[in-house]
Amino acid sequence: MKKRRKWLLLGILLVLLLLFGLSQFYAYVMKDQWNERSAAKEVAEARAGLTEVTKAQKSVWDENSVYWVLTGRNAAGTDLMVWVRFTLDGKPAGGDNGVYVEEVSKGTSEQKIRSIIASDLPGSSIERLLPGVYNGEYAWQLFYKLEGRYYYKFYRFADGSAIGDGYSLPSR
Repeated sequence: MKKRRKWLLLGILLVLLLLFGLSQFYAYVMKDQWNERSAAKEVAEARAGLTEVTKAQKSVWDENSVYWVLTGRNAAGTDLMVWVRFTLDGKPAGGDNGVYVEEVSKGTSEQKIRSIIASDLPGSSIERLLPGVYNGEYAWQLFYKLEGRYYYKFYRFADGSAIGDGYSLPSR
């Protein structure tokens, strides 16, 4: 009986150590991402007057288009989207074009862009939709599946119109 209890306690201790190790590994892997998000939030609060952040998404299209896009409200209660540009080493870019702020009501909301996509690409399934920057334009980046193939397509944030024809990814 004592041996069984000893092995049971030892097993529980090993499981707890394993869970602790996994949680520390996860925190180590995610630390840079969390630090970037916090830095983007600080910049958005300071430069755009954002007081409440409801969503923060990272968008990377190429080495010159690394952005954190934050959705939230300012002190007046206006819904805003804030694009904070980052350098490749994970720091806010700063400068005059380091932050772009737009009221959601003056652009295309996520619900509206989803309805545009549904009418533009019937039968497609949205895999990921996030705000970002494409060729210097603030846009919605769509990753979708249609008839067994995957595609990227971009829509202007300003009016919801498509930018170019998009990209088809090679099939396996």
